[in-house]
Amino acid sequence: MADPPAFSALPDDARLWIHATAAPLDDATQSTLLDRLSAFMDGWTSHQQPVEGAATILDDQFLVVAAAPVGGGDISGCGIDDLAHAIDDAAAALDVDWVPSLHVLYRTADGGVAAVSRRTFQQRAGDGAVTADTPVFDPSLTTLGALREGAFEAPARESWHAQLLGTPAAS
Repeated sequence: MADPPAFSALPDDARLWIHATAAPLDDATQSTLLDRLSAFMDGWTSHQQPVEGAATILDDQFLVVAAAPVGGGDISGCGIDDLAHAIDDAAAALDVDWVPSLHVLYRTADGGVAAVSRRTFQQRAGDGAVTADTPVFDPSLTTLGALREGAFEAPARESWHAQLLGTPAAS
C-alpha cells in the first residue's frame, strides 16, 4: 500500500490503530470524523509530551490512526485510552458503528468490503464465494511500517485467514 498522505511525516515505527465501520461512510461523515479526531490530536499528549498523530479513512470503511510521541519513546496506556475515548466519542456523535473485533474483513467480488463472523467466512469458503485469492484485511497491524509494506490487505492464502479456508498459510 502506498503511504497515505496523512501519514507522510510519521516514522515507520509509529503506532497504528485500525477500526472498521459496519457500513461505508459517506464523504460528510468521513470529513466530520476526521475533523473531530484532528482536534483531539492537536492537544494529544503522553506523559506530558506531545504526540504527533494523524488519521485517514481507507476504502470508506477503515479509520486508520497513526501516532508517535514527539522526541521518541512509547505512547502511555493513558495516552492510548485517551485516543480510544476520542474515537468512541466521535463515532457515537456520528452514529458510526464498528465491526466486532473478531470478524473477518475481506474484499468482495464487486470491490466492496464485507465483515462476517469466522464461521460465515468458512461457510462462504465452502460455497466457493471466497477463495485463497480473496483479498482479506488485517486490522491488527500495530505499526505504520506494516501498513506501508502492504500487510493490511493480502490474498487469504498469504495470511492467517488461510486456516479458515482449510489450507495452511503460504510462507
